[in-house]
Formats: sequence, C-alpha cells, structure tokens
Amino acid sequence: MTSYLPIGIEELLSGAVEGTRLELKATWEPEHTGWQIVKTLCAFANDLQNLNGGYVVVGVTEAEGVAVRPVKGVPAHQLEAAQKWIRGHCNRIEPVYMPVMDTPEVDGQRVLVLWAPASDNRPHQAPDGPTGQRQFWVRLGGESVAAREEILTRLLQQTARIPFDDRRAFGATSNDLRVALAREFLHDVRSDLAHEPDAERIYAGMRLTRPQNGQTAPRNVGLLFFSDDPQRWLRGARIEVVQFADDAGGNTIEEKVFLGPLHHQIRQCLTWLDNLTTRHLQKEKGLPEARGWVSYPSSAMREALVNAVYHRSYEDAPEPTKVYLYPDRAEVISYPGPVDGIEREHFGSERPLPPVPARNRRIGELLKELRLAEGRGTGIPKIFRSMRDNGSPPPQFDFDPGRTYFRVTLPAHPEYLALMALRNFAYRKATGDEQGALRGLLEAYDKRRTSVSLATALVKAQAEKGDLVAARRVVDEFPEASLPAFSRVLAALATALMDAKQEVEARAVLDRLPELLSAQDAFDAAIAERRAGRQQRAHRYFQAAGDLVFFDVRALHEFAQTKIRLTGELSRSRQPEDRQARHRLLQEAATYLERVLQMDAPDLRHAWAWYDLGRVRRWLKRPRSEVVEALARAKELAPGETRFVLELKAALSR
Repeated sequence: MTSYLPIGIEELLSGAVEGTRLELKATWEPEHTGWQIVKTLCAFANDLQNLNGGYVVVGVTEAEGVAVRPVKGVPAHQLEAAQKWIRGHCNRIEPVYMPVMDTPEVDGQRVLVLWAPASDNRPHQAPDGPTGQRQFWVRLGGESVAAREEILTRLLQQTARIPFDDRRAFGATSNDLRVALAREFLHDVRSDLAHEPDAERIYAGMRLTRPQNGQTAPRNVGLLFFSDDPQRWLRGARIEVVQFADDAGGNTIEEKVFLGPLHHQIRQCLTWLDNLTTRHLQKEKGLPEARGWVSYPSSAMREALVNAVYHRSYEDAPEPTKVYLYPDRAEVISYPGPVDGIEREHFGSERPLPPVPARNRRIGELLKELRLAEGRGTGIPKIFRSMRDNGSPPPQFDFDPGRTYFRVTLPAHPEYLALMALRNFAYRKATGDEQGALRGLLEAYDKRRTSVSLATALVKAQAEKGDLVAARRVVDEFPEASLPAFSRVLAALATALMDAKQEVEARAVLDRLPELLSAQDAFDAAIAERRAGRQQRAHRYFQAAGDLVFFDVRALHEFAQTKIRLTGELSRSRQPEDRQARHRLLQEAATYLERVLQMDAPDLRHAWAWYDLGRVRRWLKRPRSEVVEALARAKELAPGETRFVLELKAALSR
C-alpha cells in the first residue's frame, strides 16, 4: 500500500523536519497520550508561525530532541485502536480537522505517523481532556500550549488568511505541473509517494493542488517548485547574478539568470557562485586540517541566498532575487523587506530572530525537507558565525523604512581584497605603468594596513625602486603584535636588504623573528636565512615549514643545498658522530634532489639539481657511473656552464 506521507520516515527521524514541527511519543496511552496528540494536532492545524503544521510520531522515544534508534514501535494490536481513537476524537476539534495517518515500518517495527498540515479553516479549538473546555492551541517552540492574550489575538487575526504560496494559483491548471519534478523531489526526501502511478494522487498527497468547481487547481507553491517556468505565472521567480568591475556598479563583467523550479535555481546559482570563489588554503605543521580563507564563505552565501528565496514575496513583486558581486563585497537582495515584527536591531548579533509568522509556509517547508534551508531563525546567526570563522568582517543587513527591499551584504575577506590589488599591481607593472602600479599598491595598503600580502609586496616594490627607507617604514608601521603576519613582512625586508648587499642589517632583521612560526612564514624565513649565509638557522626554518617545502621545487632544492653546506664543517672532523651526521645529511640531500628532478621546473633548475646530485653521490662514494650520469645530465641541460664541464671532466678522470 502506498504511503501518502510527503516525506520518508527515515528523513523525518533524521532531522529534515525541524523540532518545532515534530513531536515524538514513546507509547500509546489513550487517556494520556491520546489527548496530548489531539491538542498538538490542533496546534499544528492553527500554524501560528506559518511553518505548515507538523508531524506526530508514536512509538519513538525522544532524547535531547533526537529520535532514539532503534525505535520501540507500536504493538500491532494497538495500531488500529490508536487510529480509530484519534479519528473519533479529532471530530471534537472545532472546526473538525483530520490528519493524514500512516503506519510505516522502521527498524523492524511499525510506528504511527500523523501528518497535520496547516489548515485553511483556522483557527481551531480542541478540548483539554475528556471533560475539558475547548481552547485554541498553538505551537511555541517544541510545545503545544493554550493561546492567550497577545498570542490569541495574533492567532485570531490570521483567521482565513492563507499565505500566498499556499493559495490557489489563478490562470493555471494541474496540467501545468510536471509529475517528473514532483517524483524527483519525493525521491530526494525518500517518500514512498514517489511510486504512486497516478499524478493527481501525488499532487493531492503533497498538497500541491486544491479543489475548484469539481476540478483541481495548483497552489502557487506547486508552480514555484514543480513547473518548468514558474516565472510565467509569478514574475519574480528567478535569480539574477551580476558581477561588477568597480565599486560603483557602473561596468558589468558578467550577468547570469537562473530559471526553473526554485530549488533548482538555488542549487545552480550556488554552484556558479562557488566556481567564482577564491580560496587560500595553508597546511600548518602539527595540525591535521588545512587553514585558510575564502573570498566569501559558502555557508554564508548559501544562507543569504536561501533566506532571500524563502522569505521574499511572490505575490506582487516582479523584481527577481538579486546577487550583486562587487570587487569588495557581495550583496543579496530580495523584495519586499522583512515581515512586521522583525526590526533592524534583530540583525545586530548571532541571536535567532523573533518567532514571528513566516511570509511563506510551504516554500520554507519544502526547502527544509531538501535540507537547503535550516531551522526557523537560524540562518542569520549562521551567516555571522561563518563570516567570523573565515576571518571576514561581519555581515550587514539593511532595509528601507518602507520595507520595499531587504539586503544582505557580505564583505570580501581582507586578503581577497589584497589579492585583487596585487593582481592589478602585477598587470600595471607588466604593461609598463610602473608609477601607476606603485600608486595603486600604496592606495590599497592605506585601506588595509594589516594585510600581510600588501605589506610584503610593498616592501619588495619599494626595495626594487631603491627606496629602502620606505621599505623600512612599512615594517616599522606594521603591527608587530599581529603574528605570524609580521614575521613574513620581516622576512621580505631581510631579503630586500640582502639584495642591496646590506648583510649585517639583514641578519639583524632576521634575528627579530619569533621562535614559533607558521609553515608559510618559516618557509620565507628559511630562504632569507640561507641567503644570509646562516645555514643552521635556515635548516631549522626549513624543517618548521614542514610539507610546504616538499611541494615547492625551489625551496626543496635550497633545502638540499642547505644540508650540503652543513656538511662542510663536519667533513673536517674526525669524531665518529660528526661523520655519521655528515653521512645522514648527504643522504637526505640526495633524496630531496631526486625529488626535485621529478618535479616540473625550468631546465636550468634541473641542471643545477643534477650537478648537486653528482657531487653528493661522489661524497657518498656511490658508483662512478652514477656520479658521471648526474654530471653528464647537468652538462646536457646547460652546456655553457663551465663548472658542469670541469666537474664532469674530473669525474671521468678519477
């Protein structure tokens, strides 16, 4: 027998339906559990917050808001009796309200599921027990309570007010729905209704249609999710993304429009935006995960877009949901603004929004079942958290006094802005605009003086120009407390001083480096220390850089050369431990050089690696043929290098 639940029992118990819309009962007891269920069904039917009712599951124990597995189930002899009792006592709800019942199997046991969608005839009353008076019941959090005072007034004001997405669509018929899209959705939420052969029964089971003059007409939510072109009936049902070349939005780089069912639009748009995202990942030594940043956190962008599609109006709003991408920010805009009860001050922290009625109850329900949207009021806090965790500035939320629009602004990560500035710097420099390149770099740095990328680039640029005073000033003004960023700026200055043959000052700058550095900073410091001739310090930094060295051909080669240099003092020692240390260093150098030769690199880099490997093999007393082979390869790649020719000739004469 086909189940007429629009969501599978496994999805229901695994969190696809938020806690306020789900009540679990461990056992069936008519005089206790039964009356609780009647009150809860009445509360779901009243649907105070426009979440489209909810579900009651009997035979499942709850622990800390989560279903306990395996489930207890309901004994076979109680299932029929429970359904009969509920049908009989739901007649005492005024107006009469009847839930959809099913007895699916889960964990080898039968459970009783009662689906209570929002009623079109609210408000409803139900008695509080066998002899109790009828009261209006509503759902507050995870509890069913009697509506009183302001809450009762709010409920009565919603009488016969059906949210637009759940109303009958004018000018459309059920033939405008595509059963293949409905089956795809039901398959995603693991509902047995997907196997129902009759399309009209599927639409009725999902409450996508409403009776009209002896026929059925689609609801607006049916057209939004299960028609090929929702925009045909609801003009704002699309997403437009525009990428601007400048902050003022004058010049556009690209425009993209996403059409079709709402959930398809969201998924396609998020994929497209994700492909535009700039990522910077860095593996830190001693940590299992990579650290880094992205231009815009995907979870923040996802929540902003899903909330815009969910909470906007489709009734009299022809404007699409918009995503504007500027060089320094992303804006997600929907129309109109938030519903009454949501004020500006509610967007200033990570606290959930007030539990006011939602504008669209069915859109939110379907998005949550697809796990595109999360629980009520959790989207805004999640945007705050994901921006903070990424190291980005906090998001901004605004709307005009007339509430004609709502806008979420996600500032770009500071280092992404720095990266964009560096790209512009490189482009101008490559096209011969040296002054414009430096001027643009200075302007970008003035806006973001804590950016390690901009500070490092500016030190190098000023040094190349011969202005070491300006390069030193950048280091002096950079916040020393912002480790490890300060370490990288120091390493850049030390390198610039080495280029200017000011070795003494370069070493003094390197002496200011802290003991503990990140992998990237240790990497930079190792290169600088090696150039300063301090091989032991360079070796320590190379080791601290960890795996980062093994994916950079230049660094790996220099690490090998550092090991070779360290063997110089040891070669003159007669102590056994020194000779063993020298042998170990040479073996490690040989291993690293062989890896360099397997990596992509210019011929000259490979030539020097072969040359170094030939000498290391000779010192390790490897067979003469291996030494000659390495030196011959070096000469072959760089025949004009005198040292290669002389070293090969000496090897052949030995």
